[in-house]
Amino acid sequence: MRSRTAGLVLLQLSLTACCVSAIHRTDLFPYGPINGDLTLHEGDDETSPVLTLTKPMFFYETAFSNLYVATNGIISTQDLPMEKQYVDDGFPTEFPVIAPFLADIDTSNGKGAIYYRQTESPSVLNRVATEVQRGFPGTIFTPTHAVIATWENVAAYEETGRSSESPRRVNTFQAVVAYDETSTYALFLYPEDGLQFFGTRPKETFNVEIELTARVGFTRGEVPYFFFSRTEGPYYSVTTNEQSVKNLYQLSNVQVPGVWLFHIGSSYTFENVIPAANGDQLPTPLPQRQIIEFPTTPEYPEVDYSEPDDTFGDEQEYTMDPDFQNPSVPEFSEPDQDPPHLQPYGGDATLTSDPQTHDAAPAVAGPEEYPPPETRHLHPQEVVQPQHPQHPLPEHTLLEAFPHGPEGEVISVEEDINFDSGVIQYSPENRETCERYGQQCSQNGYCTDYSSGYCCHCHAGFYGNGRHCLPNGAPHRVNGKVSGTVKVGGTALRLDDILLHAYIVVGDGRAYTAISEVPEPLGWALMPVAPIGGLFGWLFALKLPNSHNGFNITGAEFTRHAEVIFYPGNQRLSIVQTGRGLDSENYLNVDTRLEGSVPFIAPGASLQMEPYLETYQYSPSLITSSSVREYTVVSAESGAETFSFQLRQNITYRDCRHAPRSAPQTLQLNVERIFVMYIKEERILRYAITNKIGQVGGGEQVNPCYSGNHDCDTTAQCLPGEGSSFSCQCATGYTGDGRSCYDVDECVEGLSVCGSQSECVNLPGSHTCRCLSGYEFEQDGRTCRDVDECLNQPCHHHASCYNVPGSFHCRCQPGFQGDGFHCHHQHERPKTQCEQHRDSLQRGDGSPPIGAYVPQCDEQGQYRQQQCHGSTGHCWCVDSRGQERQGTRTPPGTSPYNCDAPERPKTQCEQHRDSLQRGSDGLTLVGAYVPQCDEQGQYRPQQCHGSTGHCWCVDSRGQERQGTRTPPGSPRFNCDAPERPKTQCEQHRDSLQRGSDGLTLEGAFVPECDEQGQYRPQQCHGSTGHCWCVDSRGQERQGTRTPPGSPRFNCDAPERPKTQCEQHRDSLQRGDGSPPVGAYVPQCDEQGQYRQQQCHGSTGHCWCVDSRGQERQGTRTPPGSPRFNCDAPVRPKTQCEQHRDSLQRGDGSPPVGAHVPQCDDQGQYRPQQCHGSTGHCWCVDSRGQERQGTRTPPGSPRFNCDAPVVPTQRPETVCERWRASLLEHYGGRPSPQQYLPQCDSAGEFNPVQCYGDSSYCWCVDRDGREVAGTRSNDPVKPACIPTVAPPTMRPLPRPDVTPPPSGVSLLYAQGQQIGVLPLNGTRMDKGRASVLLTLHSAIVVALDYDCRERKVYWTDLSGRTISRAALEPGAEPEILINTGLMSPEGLAVDVARRRLFWVDSTPDKIETANLDGSGRRILFNTDLVNPRAIVVDSRSGTLFWTDWNREAPKIESSTVDGHNRRVLVREGIGLPNALTYDSTARRVCWADAGTKRLECVAPDGSDRRVLQSNLNYPFSMVFFSNHYYYTDWRRDGVLSVSRDSPQSTEEYLPDQRSHLYGITVASTSCL
Repeated sequence: MRSRTAGLVLLQLSLTACCVSAIHRTDLFPYGPINGDLTLHEGDDETSPVLTLTKPMFFYETAFSNLYVATNGIISTQDLPMEKQYVDDGFPTEFPVIAPFLADIDTSNGKGAIYYRQTESPSVLNRVATEVQRGFPGTIFTPTHAVIATWENVAAYEETGRSSESPRRVNTFQAVVAYDETSTYALFLYPEDGLQFFGTRPKETFNVEIELTARVGFTRGEVPYFFFSRTEGPYYSVTTNEQSVKNLYQLSNVQVPGVWLFHIGSSYTFENVIPAANGDQLPTPLPQRQIIEFPTTPEYPEVDYSEPDDTFGDEQEYTMDPDFQNPSVPEFSEPDQDPPHLQPYGGDATLTSDPQTHDAAPAVAGPEEYPPPETRHLHPQEVVQPQHPQHPLPEHTLLEAFPHGPEGEVISVEEDINFDSGVIQYSPENRETCERYGQQCSQNGYCTDYSSGYCCHCHAGFYGNGRHCLPNGAPHRVNGKVSGTVKVGGTALRLDDILLHAYIVVGDGRAYTAISEVPEPLGWALMPVAPIGGLFGWLFALKLPNSHNGFNITGAEFTRHAEVIFYPGNQRLSIVQTGRGLDSENYLNVDTRLEGSVPFIAPGASLQMEPYLETYQYSPSLITSSSVREYTVVSAESGAETFSFQLRQNITYRDCRHAPRSAPQTLQLNVERIFVMYIKEERILRYAITNKIGQVGGGEQVNPCYSGNHDCDTTAQCLPGEGSSFSCQCATGYTGDGRSCYDVDECVEGLSVCGSQSECVNLPGSHTCRCLSGYEFEQDGRTCRDVDECLNQPCHHHASCYNVPGSFHCRCQPGFQGDGFHCHHQHERPKTQCEQHRDSLQRGDGSPPIGAYVPQCDEQGQYRQQQCHGSTGHCWCVDSRGQERQGTRTPPGTSPYNCDAPERPKTQCEQHRDSLQRGSDGLTLVGAYVPQCDEQGQYRPQQCHGSTGHCWCVDSRGQERQGTRTPPGSPRFNCDAPERPKTQCEQHRDSLQRGSDGLTLEGAFVPECDEQGQYRPQQCHGSTGHCWCVDSRGQERQGTRTPPGSPRFNCDAPERPKTQCEQHRDSLQRGDGSPPVGAYVPQCDEQGQYRQQQCHGSTGHCWCVDSRGQERQGTRTPPGSPRFNCDAPVRPKTQCEQHRDSLQRGDGSPPVGAHVPQCDDQGQYRPQQCHGSTGHCWCVDSRGQERQGTRTPPGSPRFNCDAPVVPTQRPETVCERWRASLLEHYGGRPSPQQYLPQCDSAGEFNPVQCYGDSSYCWCVDRDGREVAGTRSNDPVKPACIPTVAPPTMRPLPRPDVTPPPSGVSLLYAQGQQIGVLPLNGTRMDKGRASVLLTLHSAIVVALDYDCRERKVYWTDLSGRTISRAALEPGAEPEILINTGLMSPEGLAVDVARRRLFWVDSTPDKIETANLDGSGRRILFNTDLVNPRAIVVDSRSGTLFWTDWNREAPKIESSTVDGHNRRVLVREGIGLPNALTYDSTARRVCWADAGTKRLECVAPDGSDRRVLQSNLNYPFSMVFFSNHYYYTDWRRDGVLSVSRDSPQSTEEYLPDQRSHLYGITVASTSCL
C-alpha cells in the first residue's frame, strides 16, 4: 500500500512539474516609484525611516506597529543595529527579522535599488488572499493591509580595490507581508533569473576565500526570561546551504517555483512559523506559451442584466467591464480544450456562483491547526508536500487542492520513500473546530462543527453572520469617518476624518445618514452620491419573504468598493467603505474614503432621485451589483435638469464555506424613497433612503410588515400573518407589547453572561462585559484574566516588580530605599510612604491619636507585610503601597494570615462583607447586615441579621431565596428544601422591606397575602386606616376605597369601570402585574383621576398634569429640586425652553450629539450658544437664530456677541421692523407675558402668532392682521395656512402639465406643486408617483377635479386666485378668478350643474361661479367664522362645509342654490379640517385634527359613527372605492383608511417633505 502511495505521489509530482512555470520579474507585485514606493538610500548598511503601520501586525504572537527595511535583505520590527553585529553571524539574529535574503548587500554607486511601501490596494490584498487560500486550503483570510519590499538588481558587497574577473552578479527578490486583525502571512518571491549570487564574503575575513551562504527565514529575536535575563526566541530557517538557496527560485511550497508562503503571526497561541502545505519538488517548467492563466477576482466586477426578467441559473456569467478588468485577465480553458494546466502565479481563484461547490470536498485544516514544529529549526526541504492530478476546469469553478478520497473524505497522505523528510498528515482531526476557535463567534451566536471546519450562527432572535449578531427588529446606529480628496469643477477639496452617523429603523428599512462639516461647494456636489448612505440601506434593508439583507451575509466586517461615473461629464468618484466591526456599544463602525471628481451643482439647488430596483449577485466572499440611476437637479439658474450616473460595486467579506448553502444567488433591492439635502448653515449632508430586499421580480407584498405601514414600535419586529394581519414583538433585549417597547437592563435582571472579575454594562437592547481594573479579556472575549503589569516595567529601574491578581507590587532592590516607583540610595533616601503615613498621625507630642490605626514600617521604611490595629486587634496583610490585601483580615484572638502565601482574590461574599467595614478600624456599620462567608469565601446557605434576628436562605450569589425569611425566635427554614417561587403578592410585600433587616418602610402600604400567597380581597393601609378591594393582581377596584372609621366596601360587589388614568396605569403592567423597567406609570387618586403631581419612578423627574393627564408646560423639575406648585398658575414655557425640552428623551436626557440650547433664568436664549459635542460656538438673536459670521471652531477665540449684527442687504420687512421696535420698547428682554411678532426666515409674518411662548395663538394674514375667530388657548395650535409663498429666483421653468398615467390617480397639493399618486385598485402605486404641475410662487391649497373635461381646479393663497388646467401634455394653467379673494381655502366642483363653489376664510363667506369663472355670486356671508372645507353631492344637489371656529366648530349643509341651510354636527368636534362625501353609503365624513377622529353622519345629521380614532393631523380628505385618502400634516404624506377595515392603513411620504394640503381623485372617465 505504501509503495502505491509513493507511486501516486511521484506521478503527482511529475504532473505538477510539467504544468507549472517559474515566475518571471513581470509576475512580481507592482513596485517602484510609479506605484507609490519609497526608495531606500544607497549604501552598504542603510535602514529605512520607521514605517508606521496603519494597524498593528502580529509577528509570532506579538503585535508590532513599526517596520524597518534594511539594505541587507531583511525587514525588522525594530531599528537595526550596525550590520557587523548580525550580517556575518549565523541564524537566528538577536532581534526580530523577516529575511527573504539576509546577506552583505551593497547598493552604493547605483548598484541596484530597494523599494518599499505600505498599501491597502484591493488588487494586492485580493492576490495575497488567493495565495493564502491556495497554500492553506480552508483558511479564511481577508487581509486589510500589506507591506511590499523589493530588492532590484542589488549586488554583493565587494572590498574596495578587489578585482573581479567575472561580470557583476545581481539579485532581484521581493517580500510581501500581509495581515488582518488576527493573522499575518509572508510571501517570498524569487523570479527565474533573480538570484545570481547565493552568499557573500564576511568583511573580517575577506582575505580568506570563504563565502557565507545567505540566510532565509524568520526569527522572533530574544525574549524575556524570568525577571532579569533574556533567551533565544523561536525561529524558522528556509535555507541551510548553498544548494538550498539555489532552490529558492526552482522550488516552492505553493506549487509555483519561486514563490514561498508562510504563516508568521497570530493573535492566538503561536509557537512557530508554519509553511504552506501545497509545495512541489520538481522544477521542470513549461514554456511560457503553454501557460493558461486564470482571472483574478476583479476589483469591480459587473454583472450583465440586459434582460432583467431572465431566470438566473446555476452558472451565472460575470460580464466584465474593460475599465474594471485587471490588465492581464486571461480566461479559463474550456473542458474540451487540450491538456488543462495549473493556474500560473498571479491568478486568483474565481469565485463560483454554485452554492454546492464548496461542499464537494472538505477543506484542509487552517493554518493554526498544523502540528507545531518538533524543533525550533525547520527546513522546507525536509517536508514532502502532497501532489494532485489536475482535471478540466469548468467556468467559475472554485480552485481548491484538497487531498481527498473517492467519497470526498479527507485522507492521510504518508510517504515512506527515503527522502530524509518529515511527514505532514491531513486528517479530520486537523480541521478548525469550535473547541479551538468558537470564541470568534458573537456572544449572541453559537458555533457548529462541520466535516471540513466550523461556522458561526446567530441565536434565535438575532440576525447576522454569526461572528456579529444584532437583535431582530431593533434600530441600529452606524458611526464612522469620511476622508479623501474630491474635485468639484477644478477645485480639489479635502475631507479630513469628518464624522458620519447613520440611524436605521430596521423594522421598515429606513436609513438616515448624516455627514457633518462638509464644505459648501462639495456639499451641494455630493447630493447625488446617495450610494454613500445606500450601503447602510442594503445592510439593514427590510427583508421580504425568502431573502436576507446585507448584514446577514457580511456581518460587521467587510470592504465595499464602488465607482460612480457621472454623465455627460464622465467624472469618476471612487468610494471605499470598510466595516471595522461593532464598537463597545454594539454599533457598526464604518470608515469611508472618497477619491475622484464630481459635477458642480449650483448652491441652493434641490435634487430629486426616482425610486429604483437594483440586483445583487452573491458569491462566496464576493457580492456585486451594477446599475444606472437618474437624478434631477432643480436650480434657479437652470430650472430642472436631468443627469445620470453609473454605479458599479463589489463587496468582499469573510465567508464561511463549511456550512451547507441555501441562500439565493441573486436578490433585488427595492429602493422606494430617496431624499437628499445639503444644509448650508450646518454644513451637513443628509441622505434618507427606504429599502426592501427580496426575490428578483417578486410581486408586491400587501402585508403591512413588508409595506412598512405598521404601527409597531421602532424597537419591535413586525411579524406577518395571513393576508394583512400582523403582530408586533419587541426586539430581543426589549420588553413590552410590541407597540411600546422598553429596554431590558440585563445587568439588573441578572441575564448577563459576564464571568468572574468582570462587570456588566447595559446597552440598548443588549449588554457588554467589562473586565475589572487589572484584568483583561482572554481570547474568547468573555473570560477575564489577570494583566501582568510587570511586562510594561512600571517600577523604578532600581526596583523589582511582582505581579499579583488584579495588581502588582514594586520593591526597591537591596541598597535602595523608596516605594518601588521612586528608589534612592540608602544613604540619601527621603522618608518612605509608610514613614510619611506613620508620622502624619503623630500629634505635637509625638503620640498618635487615641484609637487611630498607625502603620508599622520595617528598617527600610517599607510597610511591614503584616499590619495590626493597636486598638481593635484586627490584623491583615498589605502590599508595598500599604493597601490591604483582600481576604487577609483576621479578628482579634485568631491566628494572623500568612502574608507570604500567594494572595487569593476576594470572593463576591468577601467583597460584600468587607465593603461594610468602616475605614481602617475594621468595624462594621452599626445595625448593618454583614453576610457570613464560609472558609472558601462563599456565601453560607443560611444568613442571619445580627441586629434584627431575621434569618433566610440565599443562593450562590447571596441573593435571598423567596419565602425563606423567618422572624427572630421562630424555627429557621431548611435551606436544603426545594424553593417555592414567591407569588406576586409576596414579591410585592417583601419588596417593601428595608434592606436585609426585615423591617418595612414607615408609613408604606404593605399588601396582605393569604396562605397561598394570593392577595386578600380586602386590603387596608396600616398607617392611614383606608381600606379597599383589589382584584387577583392586587389592583385596586375603582370606587371601593373607604376612609378610616367608615363601613368597609363589600368586596363581592361588582366592580365600577376603570377611569382613563387607571386604564393608562394598568396598560403598562406586564403579565406579572409589574410595570416595564424604567417606564413611567401614572399615579391616580381614589376616584381614579390623575393626581395633579406626577413623578417618574426611575428618573425622579416630577411635573403637573391637567385632568387628561397631559403635562402642563414649564412644571417639570429634575430629581432633588423643589417640586412645582401644581395649584399655582402655569408660566408658559418660553421658545428657548420649549426648544430645549423638546430634545429630551423619555429619561430626561438629550440625544447623543444633539445641540441643546442654553436658556437664561427668564427662559430666553443666551446670546452665546455652544455645541456640547462639537465644541463650536456662535451668537444667536432673541429667537435663537444663529447670527451669520459668528461661528467659531473648538479651541479658537469666541465671537463677541455684544458686537452689532452685520446688516443684511435686503431692507427690513414690516414684521422685522415691528419686532425690533417692540424689542427696544421691552428693553431687549421681553417677558413671557409680552407679545413679540414671529417672523420667518424671509422676514414675513409666520401664519401662526402666539402670545409670548404660551399656547394662546391665532392666525394672521400676510400683513400681520389677525384672522377673526382663530384665537385659541389649546395645545393644538390653529391650522393656519401661509399666505406668502417661499421666495424664488428667476428664470424658472414654464409651468405646464405632465399628465398622470391612465386609470385612477390621487392629486394632492404640496405648496408650489400638484403631485400625482396613481392607484392600483385601491392601493397607492408609490413607485409611479410624479409631479403633475409646478407652480412657482404659489401656495396651492384646495383641489377638485372635473371628470367630464378632465381638468383640475385649485385655489392659490399666495396669488389669491382660483385656476384650472387640463390634464393634457403641455397644458398651461388658466386663471379663472383673481379679484375679491383673500384666503380661498376649500373648493368643490359640481360636475352635473357645471358650477364651482369655494370658501374664503378671511371675509368668512361662501361663493359660487360657473366653471369658467362667470356668474359669480355669494351664497353665504353670515354666521361663518373660519370656513375651511367644502364638498358637493352632485346627485342630490347638496352642499356641505366645515367651520373650525375655535369657540363653536360645526358642519353645515344647504342646497347648491343656498336654500335649506342647517347645522348637521355641532357637538364633539374640534378642528374639522377635512370633509368628503361617501356616495356609495350616502354619508358625510370628516377628519378632525382636534379630536383625532374620522367620523361619518347621514345627510340629515343622524346615525353618527366613529370609523377611526387615532389620526394625527389630517388636513384634506377624499373618498374612493370604500377608502378614505387624506393628507396629514404630522406625517407630511398621504394616508388611507379602509371603510370596511379601519385599522388597515397605508401611507405615502413624498421625497420632498413639506405640508400637503388638498387632495382629490382624477380618472380618465367619470366614476
